[in-house]
Formats: sequence, C-alpha cells, structure tokens
Amino acid sequence: MRVIGTAGHVDHGKSTLIEALTGTHPDRLKEEKAREMTIELGFGWLTLPNGEELGIVDVPGHRDFIENMLSGVGGIDAAMLVIAADEGIMPQTKEHLAILDLLQIPAGLIVLTKTDLASDSDWLDLIEADIRTAVNSTILKDAPILRVSAKTNKGLTELTLALENLLKDKPSRPDLNRPRLPIDRVFTISGFGTVVTGTLRDGSFSVGDDIEVLPNSIQGRIRGLQTHKKKEESTTPGSRTAVNISGVDMEQIRRGDVLVHPGQYQATRRIDARFKSLKDILKPLAHGDEVKFFVGASETVATLRLLGTEELKAGEEGWIQLELRDPIVTLRGDRYILRRPSPGETLGGGAVVDHQPKGRHKRFDANVIKSLESLAQGSPAEILFEAALALQIAPVKEMFAKSRLEAAIAETAWQELLQNGQVLVLDDSTLAVALPYWNTIESLALKRVEEYHGQFPLRRGIPREELKSKLKLAPKVFNAVLTYLISHNTVLEIRGAVSKPEHEVHFDGQDALKVQVLRRKFEANPFNTPSVKECQAEAGEEVVSALIELGELLPVSQEVIFRKTDYDEMVRQIVIAIQQNGQITLGEVRDMFNTSRKYVQALLEYLDATGTTMRDGDARKLRK
Repeated sequence: MRVIGTAGHVDHGKSTLIEALTGTHPDRLKEEKAREMTIELGFGWLTLPNGEELGIVDVPGHRDFIENMLSGVGGIDAAMLVIAADEGIMPQTKEHLAILDLLQIPAGLIVLTKTDLASDSDWLDLIEADIRTAVNSTILKDAPILRVSAKTNKGLTELTLALENLLKDKPSRPDLNRPRLPIDRVFTISGFGTVVTGTLRDGSFSVGDDIEVLPNSIQGRIRGLQTHKKKEESTTPGSRTAVNISGVDMEQIRRGDVLVHPGQYQATRRIDARFKSLKDILKPLAHGDEVKFFVGASETVATLRLLGTEELKAGEEGWIQLELRDPIVTLRGDRYILRRPSPGETLGGGAVVDHQPKGRHKRFDANVIKSLESLAQGSPAEILFEAALALQIAPVKEMFAKSRLEAAIAETAWQELLQNGQVLVLDDSTLAVALPYWNTIESLALKRVEEYHGQFPLRRGIPREELKSKLKLAPKVFNAVLTYLISHNTVLEIRGAVSKPEHEVHFDGQDALKVQVLRRKFEANPFNTPSVKECQAEAGEEVVSALIELGELLPVSQEVIFRKTDYDEMVRQIVIAIQQNGQITLGEVRDMFNTSRKYVQALLEYLDATGTTMRDGDARKLRK
C-alpha cells in the first residue's frame, strides 16, 4: 500500500486529474465544489497495473490554504507536482516545490496538465524547459515530466505506468511495532460513531486494539478499520487508514492529534532540530521569533531559539530549539516546516533531531552542538548513545524508541555500545545508562556520602532515604544505582546507612574519654543502666547514636538502654527459664537480674515486639 500526494498552484487541475485517474472527485465540501478549488484534504485511490493499490492525497493549491496542504503531505511516499500547460510555473508552484524539497519526499514526478489548452508543441517544450530550470536544485531535478489532459484522457495510461515505475523499487514503510496515525480528518457516521483518517506510520492497528489519542490521552478502542472504503481486520504502515473508534466523541479529537497504542508515545512541548531556511525569505530569522510549526498533520505556534548563532539568513542552515505552545507528538527523523505567521510565508524546514530534550539548551554551548550533530549524522551506535545520554537512566526499550532505529539495527548498535563500555546495565537488563552520565551520578553519590562522613564522623553513614533525596532520583532508579554501587563495592549499606567501605567510626580526644566513662557505668550496673537521656547528657547525642549504630548499645525503649552483650545474656537466660518452666513472669525476671520493674517491663515489651516472646496473662511464653 502506497500513498502519493499532489502539489501545485491553485486551479492547475489537481482534483480533476485525480478524478480522471481514480473515478473519485476528491472535493467533498459544498464550498469546495461551489468555488471549484480544494480547501480541505481530499482523497482518491486506484489499482496500478501490477495490482498494487495506490492512495492519492489531494491538497489545496491556493495560497490561503497552504497550511491545510502541509497537513496532507507529511506521510506520502511520492509526490505529483501538477503544472498547468497554459500557465506554467506560478507562485504556489514554487512554494509547494520548496515544501516538497524541505520534507525530502522520497520520490516524485511532474505532471503537465491541461495540454488540450496548449496544443502547440513548441509552447509545451518551452514550459518544460522552465520547469527543468525551476526544479534543477530540488529533489525533483531528475523527475520525469508527463504531458496529460484529464479532459481528453490523453497521457493517463502513461501516467499510471510512470507511477508504478516510480514506486516499484521504493522500500516499504518500516513496521516498528509502535503505530501512530497522524489524524488529518475527523467525522462521524450515523450508527458507527467517530471516525478518524490519516496515513499510518511505524506499525499496524487491528480491530479490537485499545488506543490512545494524544496529546490529551483520550482512551478508546478500535471498532473498525477501512482502507480505500474496504473493511480490514488490520492495517499496514504507509496505508491510508480510516479508524472507527468506540468510546470517544468527535468533539474530543482535532486534526493534528495522533492515534497510538497506549503508553508507547509521549507528547512534547520542546524539540531540537536541524533547520534550513529558504533562499527567498523576506527577512532573517532571529532568536525569539514566533513561528508556526508543522509536523505530520499537526500545527502549533512556537518560539524559535537559535543555537550557536544570532540569526539565520536566507539560504542558511543551523540548529534550533522550538518551544511549542501546544503539545504535539513527533519523533526523531520527522520532517517539519516552519512558516511565519504574519505576513504568511514558508520560512524553511528540516528534520527533528531530538523530540524530547531535557530542557532549554545554553545557546552557545559547543557540547550541545556536538551532541545534536551526532544525533543527526552519526552511526546507529552514535545515535543510540546520544539517545541514552538524553534519557540519563531509563529502560533500554525507551532508549531504542527514542533513537528511532529499527529493532534489529538498534540491537546491534546496543551490543556495540556494551562491548565498548559506553553504556552500563544497572539491574536485570532493564535500566541502563550511558557511561558519561553514570560517571556523573556515581561521583555525585560518593560526594554526598563523603560530605555526610565529614559532617557526622561518628555516624555509620548517610541514611538511604536522605541520599535518595540528595541525588533527586526516582525510587526505582535510585534502587538500581545503589544496588550497582554496592555490588561493585563502591559503597556499603548496613542497616539503612550508606557509607564508603573504608569509613570507620573513631572516638578521639574528649569523645574517647566520654565513651570510657559511659562504659564503666554500664559495667558497674549492667541491668540497672543509665537512661537514654542520662547517657546523652554524659557523652552527647552523637556519641550515643554512634554506639547504637556500631551495635555496642541497644535501646529497648525511649528510656531504657543496655549494652548489646548484656541484652544478649538477659535474653539467653529468659529463654532457658521459659523452656524449663513453660513461662516466666515480670517478677521472676526482675528477681533473676536483681533489677527494677522499669527495666524488666521495657525489656519484655521489646521481646514481645521483636517476636521472641508473647504475653499470656501476667506471664510470657516463647512465640512459636
């Protein structure tokens, strides 16, 4: 299934030619038929001699509707530049030709129509010479010119054969298993509901599929599919497709929205792109200019940010970043057009290089330009590497999607990056990271751990949650980063505290003396110990916290604290007593250790809470 589009000046016979080729007149609006000009997009189709079906998109030629034209030519396989023999090259001919060139339409031919109105062969030769001059520096420079009359049917057979020949060696549109349908028409059919049409890209839809309409994340289901008015169970990339959607009202959708499978795409309000200005623009483009941005079937106003230059003059190329007023769906490699809102003129266009940059770039940063050049011109591995850099830490499949590489090519490029050590896989082959960003995040993590050691030398390490907060990472990403650091012995984690492996808690000077005094008090009365507050008053909160983290002291309540060795001995004796007698009372424990009720009650409640014992009336038993 292939799709071609018409282009050319108003009233040069595009719609009439399509009707002659297909038997379908593409004008469908009353106003179009009354004015005898195409305003919105029209469609027709025919079967080529080799049996392949060919869809034809008819676009407006009048300058007032040039922006409607842009919504129809984004997904075509080839173009027919239509020029009337009685008028030759006209203003919209030149503008449409420039747009085809900017969009890099992969193939095309030139149709000289209305030859019945200019039967003088010398005149036709002169017109063809003018055409060759006009297209000499464009993608149509080698395109055949066919003389046709839709009125007399002269040349139509030759045109059909030329279309077949034009498309026979062109590769089919790739199926990347992530379909998107830029919507160029929305309407309703009585008894069926909402129908949208467009040229399908990057994958297939099937009846029954769940769908999402972006950018507004409207959910629905495919009720039916048609291609050229024939019902289909599934569609293929590159086909003109009509989708009957259930669960979505027509008023919820507009031209330029994109139909996708849920969760496969995200809308964006910012893009990076390579831009080429046309040679005849009225004035240079300046940083901060307001422009109209056209991609796929969508249109929005954008603020232009020039990168690496103060202005772009006529015919110049450069790097740009666009801040979009409305969210749109686009991908790396998509071709786009910029127009000036007022006075209306086509400024130029190019290719999207990064469809979801992380933020605003510094305008004169050499590293930014280098990264964009790699994305635009690099090898598959370089493109995938730049995608990984842009996403920082993300699932490998998201890096593949952002690179816009075909699956097999992306997998080969990924293996190359792994072998060269340019990327790391952090956990179970799911999350990955480019080496430069990993070096940054690893360095930052170690810096935060070292800072904590310097600020709190008597603590084992920075609490896990505090480190996550300082690194500003999502929980899943942080867990993967920390797991990788621990597995490579870069850091240690003990009881929720993250430290460098060589870090040890030392008590120096006055702190060491305070610890000695505190230890003597515990040794003198191991079961009648100083309270937590008394310990803190004696040695300071930091010293007491350090002894707890080191496992020397164990608080069993907010007030009662024991040495860990004494606690272990108490538990041992209590367990033996219960095993011998079946149970033990608070009073028996108090007498066993010659202590007071305060200590015993705190101890037994702690044993209950930690699962060693359970209360049974006034006694304790071992928990099974």
